[in-house]
Amino acid sequence: MTRRVAVTGIGVISALGRTRDEFWCGLTEGRAAIRPMTLVPAGSVRFPNAAEVADFRAADFLDPKDCDLLDRFAQFALIAAREAVADSGIAFEGGLGENSAIVTGSCLGGKTSEDEQFANLYAHHATRFPPLSIPKAMANAGASRISLEFGITGPVYTISTACSSANHAIGHAFWMVRSGSAEVAIAGGSEAPFSLGVLKAWEAMRVVSADTCRPFSRDRRGMILGEGAAMLVLEPLDRARARGARIWGEIAGFGMSSDAAHITHPSARGAARAMRAAFTDAALAPDAIGYINAHGTGTEINDPTECSAIRDVFGAHAGRLLVSSTKSMHGHALGAAGALEAAATLMALEYGIVPPTANFSEPDPLCDLDVVPNTARRVEIEHAISNSFAFGGLNAVLAFSR
Repeated sequence: MTRRVAVTGIGVISALGRTRDEFWCGLTEGRAAIRPMTLVPAGSVRFPNAAEVADFRAADFLDPKDCDLLDRFAQFALIAAREAVADSGIAFEGGLGENSAIVTGSCLGGKTSEDEQFANLYAHHATRFPPLSIPKAMANAGASRISLEFGITGPVYTISTACSSANHAIGHAFWMVRSGSAEVAIAGGSEAPFSLGVLKAWEAMRVVSADTCRPFSRDRRGMILGEGAAMLVLEPLDRARARGARIWGEIAGFGMSSDAAHITHPSARGAARAMRAAFTDAALAPDAIGYINAHGTGTEINDPTECSAIRDVFGAHAGRLLVSSTKSMHGHALGAAGALEAAATLMALEYGIVPPTANFSEPDPLCDLDVVPNTARRVEIEHAISNSFAFGGLNAVLAFSR
C-alpha cells in the first residue's frame, strides 16, 4: 500500500520566536536572530554570537516536574510537538495511539545536562550525580516524553546523524505513513548546544563565524550555532481531506546518500546523489522544483560544494531556481536544522513567499545561483526540496509539494 502523505501540523520554537507564526514572521522579514550569547560567560569562546531562544524559561511552558526531568533540548521537543499536534487537531484516542509513530532527530541529545555534571565531577569534585542524570542526557528523551504526553505506543525512536538528523527522522516517518506501517506520525528534531564543553569543541573546529552567518557571500566567515525544535504531524492525504484538516503541504519524496569520502569535507557527488534520490522517490522531474532550502551553512567549503551539486543535478534549470539559506536567520541548529528548514519550506509553499538568505553582502562567483539575497520573494512554488548534509558525509533531502 502506497499513500500520499500530508503535513497537517507544524510546531516551532527557535531563536526567531517561540511559536510557528513568530518563526515565519522572522523569516519573511529577513530578520537574523543572531545575538551575543547569554548561556555561557562572555569571553568563554572565540565566537561571541549565537542564535539562542531568547529569555527562555521552561516554567512558562512546562510543569515543574518536566522542567527538572528534561534537558533543554527535550523541553524544546515537547513544546514544538504540543504546538504541532494542536495545529493538526488530532486526538490520539480510540486506538490511534497504537498506530502512530514518533521519530525525532538530535545530534547531541542532553549534552547541556551531561556537561554540567562533568563540570561538577571534575571541577568541583562532586562524588555523586543526580539519580536522573542518564534519562536527562539520553538522546531519545524528547521522543519518549512526546510519547508519554500523547499516549503514543507505536514505534518511537531517535535518529542521530549529525546535521542531517531531523531530515532523516522526517524521511523515515514519511516512509512509515506512506507504507501504512503508521497511520499518523510526529517527526522533527530538537537541539540545545549552548554549554561550555560543546562550544569549546566547536571552537576547536574553527568553522564558527566571529560575527554573523553570510551563506553564499564572498566574505562569509563560517556558521553560527542555533538551537530550538520543530515538529511536523504527518498523516495520509486522504485521511486529512476526509476530516477537513488544514493541509500545509505534502511530503512527496525522500532521498539519502553517504559520501564515503571525508569525515568533515562535503562531497558534491554525495549531495547530488541524495537530491536525485529524493526526486526519484517523489516521481518528480528536476525541472519541477522551484525552490531549494539549502543546507547553506556559510562556511568556506560547504556553500560552493552545494552550489556545484545543484548545478550538476539541475543543469540549465539551476539558473531558474530560488535557493536560500534560512540558517542565516535561525542559525545552524545541528540536529534540529532540517526540521526548522522543513517547516520553513512548507510555509513557503503554502504562503507563496520564499524566505531570503539574510546578511548577504557580495556575490561569490563559486555560488552563482539566485540565493534570494536579504529580501523575501513573493512567488508561487509548486514543488521544493530541503537539503541537509552532515559531518560524516551523511546526506538527507526531503521533497515537498504544495
